[in-house]
Amino acid sequence: MEVGARLAVWSIGPDPRSAALVADAHTLGFDWVERIRPIDLYFLDGDLTGPGRQLMEELLVDPLLQQGAWGELQPAAITVAEGHSPTVHVVESTLLPGVTDTTADVLRHAAEAVGVGLRRVATGRRFEIEAALDVERDEVQRLAMRLLSNDVIERAALGPIDAPFTNARAHDAAGVVDVVELRGLDDRALEAINRERGLALDPAELRTIADHFTALGRDPTDVELEMLAQTWSEHCAHKSFRADVEMADGSLAAPLLARLRQATEQIAAPFVRSAFVGNAGIVSFVPGTTIAVKAETHNHPSAIEPFGGANTGVGGVIRDVLGAAHLPCAVTDVLCFGPRDLPADHLPAGVIHPRMVHEGVVAGVADYGNKIGLPTVAGAVLFDPGFTANPLVFAGCIGTAVDDGNVLTGPHAGDLVVVLGGRTGRDGLRGATFSSATMDATTGDVAGASVQIGDPITEKLLIDLLRDAHGLYTAITDCGAGGLSSAVGEMAEEIGAMVDLTAVPLKYAGLAPWEIWLSEAQERMVVAVDPARLDELQRCADRCGVEVSVIGRFTGDGRVTVRAGDAVVVDLDSHFLHDGRPRRRLTAVAPTPRRNGAVPSVADPGAALLALLAHPNIASKEAVIRRYDHEIGGATLVRPLIGAALDAPADGVVLAEPGAPVGLAIGIGVNPWFGTLDPERMARAVVDEAIRNVVAVGADPGKVVLMDNFSWGDPRRPTVFGALAAAVDGCVAASLEHRAPFVSGKDSLNNEYLGADGERHSVPPTLVIHAIAHVPD
Repeated sequence: MEVGARLAVWSIGPDPRSAALVADAHTLGFDWVERIRPIDLYFLDGDLTGPGRQLMEELLVDPLLQQGAWGELQPAAITVAEGHSPTVHVVESTLLPGVTDTTADVLRHAAEAVGVGLRRVATGRRFEIEAALDVERDEVQRLAMRLLSNDVIERAALGPIDAPFTNARAHDAAGVVDVVELRGLDDRALEAINRERGLALDPAELRTIADHFTALGRDPTDVELEMLAQTWSEHCAHKSFRADVEMADGSLAAPLLARLRQATEQIAAPFVRSAFVGNAGIVSFVPGTTIAVKAETHNHPSAIEPFGGANTGVGGVIRDVLGAAHLPCAVTDVLCFGPRDLPADHLPAGVIHPRMVHEGVVAGVADYGNKIGLPTVAGAVLFDPGFTANPLVFAGCIGTAVDDGNVLTGPHAGDLVVVLGGRTGRDGLRGATFSSATMDATTGDVAGASVQIGDPITEKLLIDLLRDAHGLYTAITDCGAGGLSSAVGEMAEEIGAMVDLTAVPLKYAGLAPWEIWLSEAQERMVVAVDPARLDELQRCADRCGVEVSVIGRFTGDGRVTVRAGDAVVVDLDSHFLHDGRPRRRLTAVAPTPRRNGAVPSVADPGAALLALLAHPNIASKEAVIRRYDHEIGGATLVRPLIGAALDAPADGVVLAEPGAPVGLAIGIGVNPWFGTLDPERMARAVVDEAIRNVVAVGADPGKVVLMDNFSWGDPRRPTVFGALAAAVDGCVAASLEHRAPFVSGKDSLNNEYLGADGERHSVPPTLVIHAIAHVPD
């Protein structure tokens, strides 16, 4: 039996990845790089005697296009054979232990299918770098860290690297629950715990938690404290949008979320079924069909791991629609980057170059929705220096369902807590609190585990299961930014639940209870199931190849109780968990925009027009749009590219099932530069833009619904919050004037970077509006 075999696979001819890697290296200032050859590595632990090795080689090496070699590879085996003899440096990388390796999982299943028994599989990459001159080892190491690997999720070595499964997966904390001593601590000591654990809680919230456990006569476990931080995070609780608003003169104004809800209630559109409740907004433009709409942000994760951040942003918003009991039919994306041509020496410390962020995010979006059969139909790409350290990724999803009157009424006491889909790992820890914090040069070091790794194929199987299992569950939600903590916690808000963590399926051993409970590891849904329907659900899951795990029961006692075997690690009153957070009070200093300035003029309008057309924010985005398939499923009637040569941007898009008499239009509005000048007028303008875009492709202006996505700076700064409040007021005014209700929204705040200069650098105030409308013909 051969253990720990290693196979390298490379292209026989030019590898299309090489030119892009060299261009990126030069962008980052590594002008000495002449060529980079990427090689794929596979680490196989199992029975590779007899035909095993040959079968694996047949699986992994295409003889027409590729060549493979077992064991450690010498650079000369590739470069000298082609007549080159420059200085060659070798960098190899693998994923860190605990990071999901989806390629390895697929390979393990393929090996089983051909009769090869593999205990463990891992993948890696090798880069052979041809240099025009001798360079120091430190310079190669810098290239490895800046371009060829991402230390958030990978480890790199100069030369051959060990198989990642030679490192123990477990850690000393496995199975251990800490009690966090809060009682008797002053505010300074509480803040120290807050920083150490990355809880991102306000001082008043810390004091409330400490007082609550003092009254109980005990200290919280680490699992309880992490769960409270997740539930009370800006990301999950939207506490700034729910805050009391204190104006500069001391008067109080309505919370921002209440203003948007009030406008929707005032419009009282008969086609709105559900607004600002649950995972997505739900509307019905025609009898017999309902439509779920949602748009999310995945900004912070995309800043430190662009591919994974964008990839799981798309996967997450698809699960939001699944969590509203609808089947997804299309996705959208709005992407904001720093300048692609930014000089390398202008890049802030710890920040990935915008060129690499752009490539990683676009690839991450392309990898997810299209893989599972969903078209990417609409979006925008924006560039601004303010997005350099804080790229913005807005992902939207539209889904449909048959309006058959089968309303989900659960969970009910006695229903089972059932997890469907992917297993739990260490990826995605503290995602909610991480997304609620200001970033700086150390963010990647301290928040690496907050990045999730997507697996779109598993999500496709989940979609198939939920289609087949319609009617077999009484409630459903996705594992959001707090994993099982948020999913079970939200479902149990009115009823209570008991969960046993030993029943949760894990990707590997060694996870501490708080990690199992809080991990946002992807492609998981939680459903409430009547015990009498479990066998039927299991049969559906077996047909679709989806794992089903019963991890507990909804109790009816109003408490969230979590066990790790015999030990109770969470015992929280659901009312305190969801309603015990003290409401924020934020001061808003209203902006004072100039609205009567001189009209700008130019001496040479022709030259100005050409300069505008060449500007990255106006120039064609066809190169990005073509990365996505916008026609999967055959329902995209009006496409994002139109015109005689199909290279001109459409105002909006229309989806219509073949033969259907009606359709659905999607339009987008965004203009952050207007927001820096006049946030209230900007909001009116982008609502108007989104509505005009759907009307331009045939939508009925009387049947339009809106979604808002705010990406802003730190709301605790009065001027920032004042600008945000002004933008909300603009949204409300435009909504009422157009009689177009808001049905869903999402705020992503604290999009700021603490630079080496000690100053906070915020993104431009960015509001993305999606308009979804009925097309009658």
